[in-house]
Amino acid sequence: MNTQRFNWGKIGVSAQSTFFTASNGVEECHAMVHVEPCKDCFQKQLERLTQGVTHLMASQELEGFVPVMKRYFLSDAANQASLIDDSDKCAISFIQQPPLDGSKIGLWIYLQKGTQVYLHDGTAISEHNGYKHLYRMGMCSTKGDSAQQTKTLLEQYEADLQQYDATLADNCIRTWFFVRDVDTQYAGLVHARKENFISQGLTEHTHYISSTGIGGSPAQTKALVQLGAYAITGIQPGQQHYLYAATHLNPTYEYGVTFERGTVLSFGDREHVFISGTASINNKGDVVHVGDIIKQAHRMLENVETLLSEGGANWNDVMQIIVYLRDTADYEVIRDLFAEKFPEMPIIITLAPVCRPTWLVEMECIAVTTKNNPMFKEF
Repeated sequence: MNTQRFNWGKIGVSAQSTFFTASNGVEECHAMVHVEPCKDCFQKQLERLTQGVTHLMASQELEGFVPVMKRYFLSDAANQASLIDDSDKCAISFIQQPPLDGSKIGLWIYLQKGTQVYLHDGTAISEHNGYKHLYRMGMCSTKGDSAQQTKTLLEQYEADLQQYDATLADNCIRTWFFVRDVDTQYAGLVHARKENFISQGLTEHTHYISSTGIGGSPAQTKALVQLGAYAITGIQPGQQHYLYAATHLNPTYEYGVTFERGTVLSFGDREHVFISGTASINNKGDVVHVGDIIKQAHRMLENVETLLSEGGANWNDVMQIIVYLRDTADYEVIRDLFAEKFPEMPIIITLAPVCRPTWLVEMECIAVTTKNNPMFKEF
């Protein structure tokens, strides 16, 4: 994995990026784009970010890359999302999770080189070597409570998967659930997701799906839940397996939720390691170091490191990190901790309360490792 930092000082925009290349020449890139606030209104910050993305895509390092997925992190999604005119043919989502660097907007971009990428009925499809990678982001419903909206979203997504001869149980690798007012609305999501999963054959005796369930407000003011998901077709049995880190974490079903701690997706030439939203928790399901942001952050990192190790990866393989904080006052200490540990890593730190009030910080990440798995097709 290679890293590259871009800084366009004249417009006050920077980007951190990571690149992965394997034997078949298909390359992957994750980039986090940041805007200096400069006391600007949202429109001016958006204009500068757009300029920065243009410079990024025109750089020698990004030659031939095309976006597969973009996520905009906004400080006021209801007012800002409609102002963003992004015509890229990829999966695009907007979520109110204010970047804590003081800006009104941040951007995560996932790009590929050497694959065919196109849009079909709202799904971004990256196609190569017999695989179809399906990215569907920003799904919302506006009717009912959080349980009803979650039920509707999952049923709609499952119907979407059917047109690709895919199912939630066999093909979905990763989900993101963003919940408005997570302290009061998360319980409805948990209940509806569990019921839906049972109907799809997803139980504690089979498997669940790697996921993040976190605070975040959709741009649609009546939407209480926003769903994003990644699935893949063309895979064989055994191409995905799950991470548990039993020395550090407990199975999620023990405290009533239904997601996997991490998933490894294997290809002939590489493996993707998806780490779910992870906080300061022990193998009994207890919150560790209540009230201490530094100790919680260190335990969180220890948990993630253990999951990565079980998946055959380490911090040098990580391509991006998203950090979610409950309290804006904790930003500087967390920023400094991550900057010291991961100086070149694409990272964004956002305001997004975790699903338990006593969890002060949560993170997720994606790693990619070089592997030789001759039983599977290359990426």
